[in-house]
Amino acid sequence: MNKLLIASVVGALSLSGMLASTSALAADATTTTAAPAKATAKKAVAKRPAPARRLIKRKPAAEAKAAAKTDPIPEGSTKWSCNEGLAFYLKGDMKRDQVVTVNWAKKDYQLPREATTTGADRFHDAATGMDLVVIPTKAMLFSDKDSSRLADECKTDEMAAAGTPAPTQSNALIKNAQ
Repeated sequence: MNKLLIASVVGALSLSGMLASTSALAADATTTTAAPAKATAKKAVAKRPAPARRLIKRKPAAEAKAAAKTDPIPEGSTKWSCNEGLAFYLKGDMKRDQVVTVNWAKKDYQLPREATTTGADRFHDAATGMDLVVIPTKAMLFSDKDSSRLADECKTDEMAAAGTPAPTQSNALIKNAQ
């Protein structure tokens, strides 16, 4: 009986070894034959040719981004020319409005009025960091983000030509008191 048991174990091991080697050979054969087939399949797939003409012409990506970020100059705004060839546009009446619109670097900023004790008109938006200070002789534009003066010695055409003071709230109050 021992001989029979040993013979059956040896037969089972040899059979499993033989099956394992044939499956390993078959796997090698499939990978070697399948790899070139995949490579030829990739080479055989051609890209679709581009259409001869487009019905809708697309804008280049850079122009589209620039157009999306550019705000038009508000209608009815006043140009303030500054030193070094800089300028900004102001929409609103500084004598009475609580919020004015400043167009600087092709972007609009809504600046609410800040109370001052000096008599200067100050419009400041903490969210954007834009700060406009107007005194009777000039206007200055600041940025809180990088603590810099963006524009200085800004005047309207009327201020520059006739020497009139800026249209500030304090100047309007002085004229009404007299």
